[in-house]
Amino acid sequence: MGENAISGNLKNLTIDTRDSETLVVCFGEMLIDFVPTVGGVSLAEAPAFKKAPGGAPANVAVGVSRLGGSSAFIGKVGDDEFGRMLADILRLNNVDNSGMRFDHNARTALAFVTLRGDGEREFLFFRHPSADMLLLESELDKNLIQKAKIFHYGSISLIEEPCRSTQLAAMKIAKSAGSLLSYDPNLRLPLWPSEEAARKEIMSIWNLADVIKISEDEITFLTGGDDPYDDDVVLQKLFHPNLKLLVVSEGPNGCRYYTKEFKGRVAGVKVKPVDTTGAGDAFVSGLLNSLASDITILKDEKKLREALLFANACGAITVTERGAIPAMPSMDAVQDLLTSTRS
Repeated sequence: MGENAISGNLKNLTIDTRDSETLVVCFGEMLIDFVPTVGGVSLAEAPAFKKAPGGAPANVAVGVSRLGGSSAFIGKVGDDEFGRMLADILRLNNVDNSGMRFDHNARTALAFVTLRGDGEREFLFFRHPSADMLLLESELDKNLIQKAKIFHYGSISLIEEPCRSTQLAAMKIAKSAGSLLSYDPNLRLPLWPSEEAARKEIMSIWNLADVIKISEDEITFLTGGDDPYDDDVVLQKLFHPNLKLLVVSEGPNGCRYYTKEFKGRVAGVKVKPVDTTGAGDAFVSGLLNSLASDITILKDEKKLREALLFANACGAITVTERGAIPAMPSMDAVQDLLTSTRS
């Protein structure tokens, strides 16, 4: 066993997954977000920054666990203080982090992110390269992937080799084991070499997914400017024959859903927003937690609508607090919100 594997294993701790029959395994990036200590400023104007754990797949893993579900994270961080901190955060949130690897030569990724006064989000990434981009196929925990009821991933790992090939290999292992493949492209254009490259790579794995969640902006981007609210655009350009569920998130307005049998809309849950960071990831974790417990939701429109309302509530609670992982809701908090909106 090489030094890298030994050092990685010492920092990992396998959590006893509460129910491996409902395990959600999330693959991809985990990083440190630096967020201004005051709101509504550009990165250049920010007086100071506060660090927070980030990375959509990791957020989803924590979100599932916070709801009482069983989750694991697979990805690579630097063998540095930030990487160890991220591994600890997952462990403290009852996420199985045994699939994490630690790179001696590359640092944990950093992202400076702010919501400016004009409402535009501004990103500055430090990945030249960062450890998450360097995960090798040989470092995958294949046994963990094969246990997944749902295998969830994004598109950021597709930007560079070797992690692009590693993601494709992980997807193939999960598919062969009978896992449901869940895809949230989570478009971050500043990370891609060009818009064309982003569109090509994001769509290159489109037809492999069983469940896809996209935003209105992502529909416009992926279709080359088409109307994101047009059902025909979604069904003709983005729905594929193997897809079991396509969900379009619409922020505070809720979501739309498309399957082979039915389509519709579920209204959002009204709250007073403080910070929208992680809302989409909380939505995904709410949906995947429901699907992991009952896969027949995909065939039953009434149950699907209930699951999507639950997911909307997960997203809504997250925007009432700052940060992504700290704001991920518990099952009790979601149930309380849904009860209060019905009364």
